[in-house]
Amino acid sequence: MLVFIVIAFLQMNTAVLYDFSKTGTLDGWYTLNDGVMGGRSSSTFKLNEKGSAVFKGQVSLENNGGFSSVHYRFPLLETTGYQFLALRIKGDGKRYQVRIKDQAGDNYSYIAYFTTSGEWQDIKIPLNDMYPSFRGRTLDLPNFDGGKIQEFALLIGNKKEEAFSIEIDKIQLLKE
Repeated sequence: MLVFIVIAFLQMNTAVLYDFSKTGTLDGWYTLNDGVMGGRSSSTFKLNEKGSAVFKGQVSLENNGGFSSVHYRFPLLETTGYQFLALRIKGDGKRYQVRIKDQAGDNYSYIAYFTTSGEWQDIKIPLNDMYPSFRGRTLDLPNFDGGKIQEFALLIGNKKEEAFSIEIDKIQLLKE
């Protein structure tokens, strides 16, 4: 009986945005690179044989480029009470940016950075530390208020040409 209560408690403190090993699909995901501005960066987003998603490619600075990203839009999700965005990832030692939008149609995103280690990591980002940004500029708006989200994205854009690869297992919201 105690095991059931602990499992139920853990489930109430976690909201899964996406678990690639359980869904086995990339429905709703799309890549967006600097080609929208004339750049030459490229990327792919695919499931691997282990059930994780792999976002990889090449960032190019040619033609004023410099970023690659992968996005996931979903129906509006109530996030009140959740304090953290949690990622289970295995990166390549590079720095990435995580982005969320409270309205998919907004031009700006709330962002935070993290650096990968080359090993599997559990990254935990406080939602209220995520600040508003548009095209690399911080906006004079409050940080994320924790009310709702409708889009998640990962972006790499370290102002240098580089190959990248990051494996994603799960994306969640966590309560304390």
